[in-house]
Amino acid sequence: MAERRGSFEYEDLLSCGRGEMFGPGNAQLPLPPMLMFDRIATISDQGGAHGKGQIVAELKVAGNPACDWFFACHFKGDPVMPGCLGLDALWQLTGFFLGWMGAPGRGRALGAGEVKFTGMVLPTVKKVEYVVDLKRVILRRLKLAIADGSVKADGVTIFTATDMKVGLFDAGAGPTAEAG
Repeated sequence: MAERRGSFEYEDLLSCGRGEMFGPGNAQLPLPPMLMFDRIATISDQGGAHGKGQIVAELKVAGNPACDWFFACHFKGDPVMPGCLGLDALWQLTGFFLGWMGAPGRGRALGAGEVKFTGMVLPTVKKVEYVVDLKRVILRRLKLAIADGSVKADGVTIFTATDMKVGLFDAGAGPTAEAG
């Protein structure tokens, strides 16, 4: 088996978003503007806070035209990156991890335990760093990752999420909403 890569640059991430990296019907990252990082600095199936693997990704913010869309509308005269975009980045990375591990299927965020915000991403922030620490990875009929994550702005942790869940599903399958 070929050794898996330990980092990915922006063009690699775009390839994943086009469905080229893991093959048709398998894990994909969203394309810009919803792609919330410019590189995956490290990815490993070992280490991290729980010893099950870790992903560290980065987004350059200050002066990055890719960030203009959310600063322009959230909020007029008081620009701040929406916290839900940081959470989405952590889910994106967790799904990417499953694809990187070779698991087939399309990724879907399934939930999170607790999310705590203690800071903000402003247009003056130079770099956002996302850290995902895998807690459990299931690669059987069920393909699921459970992870904790944190978002750092210029090295300061500004929010955390626990027990994030991402699953991979065959095309047309996946979690369903119950009619209420």
